[in-house]
Amino acid sequence: MQIFHDRIKYLGRYMVILFLCNLSLSCAKETEKTMDNKADQTVKPKFTNRLAKEQSPYLLQHQHNPVDWYPWGDEAFEKAKKEDKPIFLSIGYSTCHWCHVMEHESFEDEEVGVLMNEVFVSIKVDREERPDIDNIYMAACHAFGQRGGWPLTILMTPDKKPFFAGTYYPKKSMLQLIPQIQDAWKNNRDQILKSADGVTDHLQKQILVSSDKELNKSVLDTAFAQLAGRFDTANGGFGRAPKFPTPHNLLFLLRQWHSTKDESTLHMVTKTLDEIALGGIHDHVGFGFHRYSTDHRWFLPHFEKMLYDQAMLAMAYLEAYQATGNKNYAQTAEKIFTYVLRDMTSTEGGFYSAEDADSEGEEGKFYLWDRQELIKVLGEKEGELFAKVYNATPDGNYFEEATGHRTGTNHFYLEDAIDEIAQQLEMDANELIQRLEGSRKKLFDVREKRIHPYKDDKILTDWNGLMIAAFAKGAEILNNATYAQAAQKAAQFIEKKLTKDGELLHRYRQGQAGIVANLDDYAFMIWGLLNLYEADFNVVHLERAIQLQDIMMKKFWDTEHGGFFFTVDNNPDLIVRQKDVYDGAIPSGNSVSMLNLYRLSRITGKTEYEENAQKIGKAFYNQVAPNGSQYSMMMCGLAFGVGPSYEIVISGDPSKEDTKAMIAALREKYIPHKVIILRNHEASPAISQLATYTENQVMIDNKATAYVCQNFTCSAPTTDVKKMMELIK
Repeated sequence: MQIFHDRIKYLGRYMVILFLCNLSLSCAKETEKTMDNKADQTVKPKFTNRLAKEQSPYLLQHQHNPVDWYPWGDEAFEKAKKEDKPIFLSIGYSTCHWCHVMEHESFEDEEVGVLMNEVFVSIKVDREERPDIDNIYMAACHAFGQRGGWPLTILMTPDKKPFFAGTYYPKKSMLQLIPQIQDAWKNNRDQILKSADGVTDHLQKQILVSSDKELNKSVLDTAFAQLAGRFDTANGGFGRAPKFPTPHNLLFLLRQWHSTKDESTLHMVTKTLDEIALGGIHDHVGFGFHRYSTDHRWFLPHFEKMLYDQAMLAMAYLEAYQATGNKNYAQTAEKIFTYVLRDMTSTEGGFYSAEDADSEGEEGKFYLWDRQELIKVLGEKEGELFAKVYNATPDGNYFEEATGHRTGTNHFYLEDAIDEIAQQLEMDANELIQRLEGSRKKLFDVREKRIHPYKDDKILTDWNGLMIAAFAKGAEILNNATYAQAAQKAAQFIEKKLTKDGELLHRYRQGQAGIVANLDDYAFMIWGLLNLYEADFNVVHLERAIQLQDIMMKKFWDTEHGGFFFTVDNNPDLIVRQKDVYDGAIPSGNSVSMLNLYRLSRITGKTEYEENAQKIGKAFYNQVAPNGSQYSMMMCGLAFGVGPSYEIVISGDPSKEDTKAMIAALREKYIPHKVIILRNHEASPAISQLATYTENQVMIDNKATAYVCQNFTCSAPTTDVKKMMELIK
């Protein structure tokens, strides 16, 4: 047994024990066959464990493993204490490809199962159901010097203190790991406990102490410079492979461009959005976007589809459309919405979480095409045209990431925009578009008959909040009532099914709601409701957003240092109460809350909202100021605070053309730092109670009247649309 990770800068005098001797703990991926999504229901399973009683699709995938899995809860920890066993904690999610691989190779294997049951008490956690648990133990994994990822493998004491972390392990590694853990637990317990105490102490000290400094414009400039330094000028996006879309980077850059009018900044946005839309990460047949690209040029996707990616990308394309007037961006957003409404929306109105990368035991099989199949479905002429445009070759363009082996199949991507391809083919662009669309529909119909990837049908409040925000923005910018209805119905679903005594719950599935809501649930729902208010001007959405914000302040606010904790203040289930700000695959709740608070301050006129937004900046100043590009959603909030920002009150009858004209003019232009308040003469008492400064902002000469204000100092009212727009400089 050897000592490892003594180089870890955060742990100081504490050392962590490596139990694997000469066994590599890397996540080197062996060639594998993944499990089929559809288990044979005609064969009675040999094993059934406690996960069979759970609602999580991920946990249910493991209910027939020979491993005696427990869900996270007192029963497991009490058993570990009683039997004096360490805990094997495995965290993943239902559409995680390598989670499937590890299950098939290790957790479905009886030899591994026997050893695990002998040595450990084993716990399975769905990271999407319990992001609070995942956040803590992923932070532990990073403290151990590991990159992290899923499946996340944690070994910990019965009192939940981690002493070892890793990710994916095949059977061979597991069979070497388990006996050595058993020996170390028996013969080197003191070192294990010392290591566990050290890591836990490190995690508990990560709650940041606030600064007396405020985030300011210079932080925005630093964040911009960092993103510009990582920008891939050839392919768009930032950094090297694997490449994630990270739409909040683009939302920030759009705001930076709006402030500076630097066209090179806008180019970073448009180049990235163009390349993503052309690439293999885009599902050109059924729409929507895959999780990320395994290469640097958006060619080879990891095929899972996540709801939050659809929401964030839709918002980025919509804002880019506002900024540029390029209809391609609007059409791409519409395609995302088509996919979500068709495949990811429950009959009750909530949005499902994800679709798997795998089907029939193979990653991407649902999306791949043999070139001859194209010819068979489309005919020789149209099949050859589609293959040429979308780069389908006789030998296949798709290869397995792990082995580099070409499969003889194709996934579709574009090298150039369709109008450029039309020129290359010497065709009329409209004719080419019509022919390709006809072929796409035929391919879609054929593909629908295939075995679909597994769909994670749980409905999460936080991700639904993001999707509500996106649909509401789509309704506003594209003047589409269908999108407004989708957002409204989803908001009603959350209110009806995922709310108890006015407070939010986190997860709903098959008629059952549960799990205490976290910071993201509240922050993202407030974002969605604020967008929804500006889409339909129903004061109910604004009232509910304010209620949720008040609950957040009571249950999540750090009264000593500022900022929001991720979990409520009375949760004994966790060893650490974390406070996070990093904007990763999705924005952090603190970053979104900064923008929410600035917007609420401008809408209501209550300065305490703005003061709390500034306190968030102070709470995370030391972390954010030097590395602003890692917190691009917070940069969006900061940009709103730096301003200039506008409060625009329209006093008028929303059914009249003059009121509609004013609202339409405001929605046509890209004006990111604004709030719009409609003072409907019929509903004016309601809005006046929430925003008392609007009480005297009435119609002039019975015409729709605009009051353009900055920091609640208003210009002279105007009934002229052109004059209104001139006041918004």
